[in-house]
Amino acid sequence: MSRPKILLCLDTDPQPSVFDGVVAVDAGVDYLFRHGGVRPADVRDLVYGAMFTRGGEDLKNTAVFVGGSDVTAGEAVLHAVRESFFGDVRVSAMLDSNGSNTTAAAAVVTARRHIGLKGAVVTVLAATGPVGSRVVRLLARAGAQVRVVSRKLTHAEGACDRVAATVPGADLLPLQAKDADDEASALEGAHVVIACGPPGVQLVTAAALTRNRTLEVAIDLNAVPPTGLEGVSPADRAASRDGRLYYGAFGVGRTKMRIHHAAVTQLFAANDQVFDAEEIYEIGLRIEE
Repeated sequence: MSRPKILLCLDTDPQPSVFDGVVAVDAGVDYLFRHGGVRPADVRDLVYGAMFTRGGEDLKNTAVFVGGSDVTAGEAVLHAVRESFFGDVRVSAMLDSNGSNTTAAAAVVTARRHIGLKGAVVTVLAATGPVGSRVVRLLARAGAQVRVVSRKLTHAEGACDRVAATVPGADLLPLQAKDADDEASALEGAHVVIACGPPGVQLVTAAALTRNRTLEVAIDLNAVPPTGLEGVSPADRAASRDGRLYYGAFGVGRTKMRIHHAAVTQLFAANDQVFDAEEIYEIGLRIEE
């Protein structure tokens, strides 16, 4: 008889995410053990409780999901989860604090749907935040020429250094953009733009997009008006205008939800998996096939 699927949800916020819980239930999880306000020091005993009650083949029916709004805190919790494992005594784990991994994977999968990424010039706006930095990593691994754009050049350079340390041969160009004119300049010659800015912050004007002659795909991950790419509706999904395809946050969100659902389901295929941005992106590629 198969054991029920248990997902241990470790959330760094005081209240565990309802969103993550609903997705888990829809993915077929039987029981959710949800803990809020989790810090690295809390992790070992929680994970031990999940691992020591089952053994052998039964371990794959328990998994850990790390969430919350603070991505840096989530990364620290995931590290503590992995440090709790020893030998074959382990369970699968997934990190998706603030939806950063599933959103980044969905954005890159969406771009790849329309253009070969190897050798393509891709501008990532607000590239040093949790989502933007992961988009840069995934694009670099795919062989794109990535323009890493930030308000501060030192931040862009730091992001490039971190990606280059983990992606040999990464083709990265740090750029500073203090205003809309700088952002528009960063799009010149680019085939794809992915805007990863904060809610309600416009990064590029509609006029600048219209003037650009090289862009084939424009993706905006901000759903709160004004959108990052002026004129892009959150509901746009492969909307054809000005000779290119536009995606808004909800248009990409459909792919994000499919990836999130598939990743949670895949957690229970084995007990030795860890899903960060790259692994979640690979799941996204598989569901596109």
